[in-house]
Amino acid sequence: MDVLTRNYIVTMGNGQRWSIPVERIALNRAHYYAKKDGISFDESLKEDTWPLFEADGFEIKDWARNNMNWSDVKAHAKLVDTDDFCDFQEGWVDGEVTII
Repeated sequence: MDVLTRNYIVTMGNGQRWSIPVERIALNRAHYYAKKDGISFDESLKEDTWPLFEADGFEIKDWARNNMNWSDVKAHAKLVDTDDFCDFQEGWVDGEVTII
């Protein structure tokens, strides 16, 4: 599977999982380096960002966390449906409780 067709899944503080296309992260990085290095966007994407992301998934995470904001991906983010079974009765009886 091509790395640019994959999804970056982030779990937020409230437990929600959001899916962002890796392509959006790659486009952001490629745009930055095209401008910084004075090269074409296509060259930056195809000869730098894409191979880097293919070789090491950490680079995707590193770029997203350290160079992007939620506002950069919000329009492309999708809430991931969960098919995890939850026994609500067990949670009600044995779940962690906080009184606020």
